[in-house]
Amino acid sequence: MDTNKIRVIAFYLPQFHPTPENDRWWGKGFTEWTNVGKAKPLFKGHYQPKVPADLGYYDLRVPETRIEQAEMAKAYGIEGFCYWHYWFGNGRELLKRPFEEVLKSGKPDFPFCLGWANHSWEDKQFSKDGTHRMLMEQLYPGDEDYIRHFHSVLPAFKDHRYIRVEGKPVFLVYSAFELPDAPHFIALWQKLAAENGLKGIHFIGHTANIEDIEPMKEMGFDAVNLVRLFHFFKRDYSLAERVRLKIMKLFFKRGQAVEYSRAAKYFSGKEDLREDCYPTIIPNWDHSPRSGRKAHILINSTPEKFEKHVRTAFSHVKDKPEEHRIVFLKSWNEWAEGNYMEPDLKYGKGYLEALKRAITDFSNKEQL
Repeated sequence: MDTNKIRVIAFYLPQFHPTPENDRWWGKGFTEWTNVGKAKPLFKGHYQPKVPADLGYYDLRVPETRIEQAEMAKAYGIEGFCYWHYWFGNGRELLKRPFEEVLKSGKPDFPFCLGWANHSWEDKQFSKDGTHRMLMEQLYPGDEDYIRHFHSVLPAFKDHRYIRVEGKPVFLVYSAFELPDAPHFIALWQKLAAENGLKGIHFIGHTANIEDIEPMKEMGFDAVNLVRLFHFFKRDYSLAERVRLKIMKLFFKRGQAVEYSRAAKYFSGKEDLREDCYPTIIPNWDHSPRSGRKAHILINSTPEKFEKHVRTAFSHVKDKPEEHRIVFLKSWNEWAEGNYMEPDLKYGKGYLEALKRAITDFSNKEQL
């Protein structure tokens, strides 16, 4: 790790390849590109569909694609990928092939860590009785399953590419409060880590709420990843606006289109100054390929506006110890959320170039 650099870790979605489960639930050949490709503009000036440029509509079963992604990320200053990892209990996994092949092949030679996406999968379309169809339920069967889970990821933890903090492999948990007994889970894994020659595990809790920081620390998490994507609703909306928003959502199933600049003002905050808080940088958000008119959508994001937000986030971590200058990037390739850094036909590598400028300036200032 270059100690003069910020540690930008990008969330990575492995959904871009067919699986038997998705074939069964959504139809033969379904991948995330299915949602991306069918998206329609919902209002004048709405940028949809979003079309990939340099990497195309890739398939993550192809090694060359994974290598090209890593080379691109590295060239623009990203330290590594945080692959979303799906363990539903009782040994049930989904979308594991891309990361398994990265691990087994040794390619790409690019840092990585794992983020446990510990939430159930549901069909968000309501049935006649008003419920969601459960596709894969997240379960917590107990210690035997926790131990099995640990040993399934142990080869990754021991890999030389694995991202570490103070020598400990990073493991992020998406829904910390869903764990039935998080302190027990963390203590068990820390014990297993020591027994298997590791210095420990650097546990990171993932949350959208500032109020969760202290409870997560009390659970045993070493750090917290804050994602303030929708904080503008709390901080920048009047009571009347919030009431209107709730009415539109409940009765008309409509989301809200919001200026990116208005939202981005609240993507960072004073909590990010803490050594144990890792902020999140966000290039854009548009969930409409999955949610249609129910989606909240950020509009008029540009590389220049993103760069301004990134520089603010970096300013909050500049005085931290080198290993804790971590900033999560949401995301590398969440195309169906309009939340990606990979080149598209509209902006090309514009967002990557904006990120690199901010990283380069940070590094140069550190060297002065």
